[in-house]
Amino acid sequence: MSGPGGPGPGGGKLDINRAGVAELEGALSGIGRRRARGIVRKREELKGFNSLDDLLHVKGITTRILELNSQRMTCRRRPSSEEAARVSPGLQGDSKAPAPQVVAEEEDVLGPWEPERSGKGSPGSGPEADGSSGQRAQEPVSSTVCGEQEEEEEEEEEEEGSCYSEEGEDGSNVYFYYTIGERWIDYLQRTEDGGLLRHVRPKMKRKSENGLDGRALSPGKKLCKGSEYSRTLGPCMPSPTTTFGDLRNAKAGQARRRRIPSVAPPPELQDWLRTFQRWSGPEKLLALDELIDRCEPSQIKYMMQVIEPQFQRDFISLLPKELALYVLSFLEPRDLLRAAQTCRYWRVLAEDNLLWREKCREEGIEEPLNLRKRRLLSPGFMYSPWKFAFMRQHKIDMNWRSGELKAPKVLKGHDDHVITCLQFCGNRIVSGSDDNTLKVWSAVTGECVQTLVGHTGGVWSSQMRDSIVISGSTDRTLKVWNADTGECVHTLYGHTSTVRCMHLHGNRVVSGSRDATLRLWDIETGQCLHVLMGHVAAVRCVQYDGHKVVSGAYDYTVKVWDPESESCTHTLQGHTNRVYSLQFDGTHIVSGSLDTSIRVWDVESGNCLHTLMGHQSLTSGMELRDNILVSGNADSTVKIWDIKTGQCLQTLQGPSKHQSAVTCLQFSSKFVVTSSDDGTVKLWDLKTGEFVRNLVALESGGSGGVVWRIRASNTKLVCAVGSRNGTEETKLLVLDFDVDLK
Repeated sequence: MSGPGGPGPGGGKLDINRAGVAELEGALSGIGRRRARGIVRKREELKGFNSLDDLLHVKGITTRILELNSQRMTCRRRPSSEEAARVSPGLQGDSKAPAPQVVAEEEDVLGPWEPERSGKGSPGSGPEADGSSGQRAQEPVSSTVCGEQEEEEEEEEEEEGSCYSEEGEDGSNVYFYYTIGERWIDYLQRTEDGGLLRHVRPKMKRKSENGLDGRALSPGKKLCKGSEYSRTLGPCMPSPTTTFGDLRNAKAGQARRRRIPSVAPPPELQDWLRTFQRWSGPEKLLALDELIDRCEPSQIKYMMQVIEPQFQRDFISLLPKELALYVLSFLEPRDLLRAAQTCRYWRVLAEDNLLWREKCREEGIEEPLNLRKRRLLSPGFMYSPWKFAFMRQHKIDMNWRSGELKAPKVLKGHDDHVITCLQFCGNRIVSGSDDNTLKVWSAVTGECVQTLVGHTGGVWSSQMRDSIVISGSTDRTLKVWNADTGECVHTLYGHTSTVRCMHLHGNRVVSGSRDATLRLWDIETGQCLHVLMGHVAAVRCVQYDGHKVVSGAYDYTVKVWDPESESCTHTLQGHTNRVYSLQFDGTHIVSGSLDTSIRVWDVESGNCLHTLMGHQSLTSGMELRDNILVSGNADSTVKIWDIKTGQCLQTLQGPSKHQSAVTCLQFSSKFVVTSSDDGTVKLWDLKTGEFVRNLVALESGGSGGVVWRIRASNTKLVCAVGSRNGTEETKLLVLDFDVDLK
């Protein structure tokens, strides 16, 4: 019957509503009224499962279901030419339906009435494994496949076609019901007292996988090809465990086991398999171990090809989305991009916005990319703004590392004077010079926007925040400027010698002078709030975190100050020469000296935690971030340290190292950028210490050309270059590593 009541192109759907009872009974009139009424009565109760897989999740029956379905037989006979012709075109054209020629080929091997084991040839499957007689093995042939049998055999066919009962170990009966079109299975269990216990599960929607119904065939469920090409469950034989053949059936769906048609089965094969099946688990393992030792490499390779695919499973798609995302969060971004190419569902997971937000935060990316400026590549698909931000940053990093170096913007304006200080924030660059001026530049156009004139001596220090610029000069004053208008907002008087260093925090700036004092100023009012006195030589470097002031001086000491009480809380002694550089992160103080050492101090106790040895000269510049310290030295080397352990992680040297003193440096999470008196700016890998490439190489390098200062943002690098002998013109070079978002 190929209509609504029987199998056909639609997959064998059986309509069980009451309105279709009469039609169903008429279609089954050849079988008998009583048998049809039994089928309809039983099928009216059916609801529930998608597949036998769902039964395995019902509490208390898992073992029983495995016993009834792990070992069974399905039988089929070769369709005649007339029967093959009756197969509908829709069935023949269905990619999920079995092809008739494939059936014929396989049956040539098995024989027209030879039973096929559900384990696809696995040892012990079938009745023979338990010593069942050959007569019993032929029973399902007459009942399941052959519809033209005697009336008493039709009773048995009714039980196998609509349900199958197997007496359990506890004396109860378990009845299995199924239909293919609806893709559900329900079962009834008869209790010892004769009652009927019905187990129902609601229909569940599942993602399509293999098999005729879009899913992999469950353990114990196999395609049986008869004249109508319907699917049936053959008789079940009890088995203590699920065999590997059952697992292969469940995963591979209709995929047939590899056959070796050129070799006839040895006559002793069945006896050998039955012997193997009778052994205990440890005995089977021992036998397999011995068998493997006697196999040739080609045979072992064949076993691997059969076994390995069965244990590969897309567990990500089976997990709840939250757990799947948690698993994917452990992948590196590069692996996430590869995972997105696996399948559509993996792509949805790999595009999760929160997942990429965490990846961005690990890389220090704080803002997502605005997708309104991008053309979506796939209509209807929601891309992650955080992913685009990560990808943009990756492209920027690659531009730094290996992108084409475009011609830099050249900013000229300080004539032949030395650029003594350099600040870079946003798209604004501020340069200070010993020509007594500061210049404000646009990093985008290269235009000089403002020239800040007012100092009567050379400018030697500066700080900037937004449009506010503070400068210190040899004229002993500090000036506060508005960079937008070029106006001098305040002139701060008080120091009696050159203002050599300063540090800005919020609305307050601390200045250090050659008069050996430090002063704390309010830049909004221009008022001097506190004077810190205690050093006995020029103050060369200062750091301020809003609570504590740390200063280094030519008197070989480092001092920690409480600016509110104007008291020195610690004097850090240990250096044997002038202190030239400082870093302070609120917990640790790092000082660099002309005595070639770098010292790490605890700000609360004043104890020296580590003395970092390795440089051969003056440490003129340092930068500290997250316990990683990068130091540049006049010995032409750059070192990377872990201040927690005092260990030197990397020394940036080798054939491509600087040939003269390191003048300035900056580092990010991936790169270190260094400048030198040799006229070059070099890029290094922070983690490996490897030289990447030269970003700037002056033609006059080695003959007087110098890179005095560098300042870098995420996408731009600003270099102050010149010379002391006229071989290189004083200028600023601006290199851009940004990416085009069009």
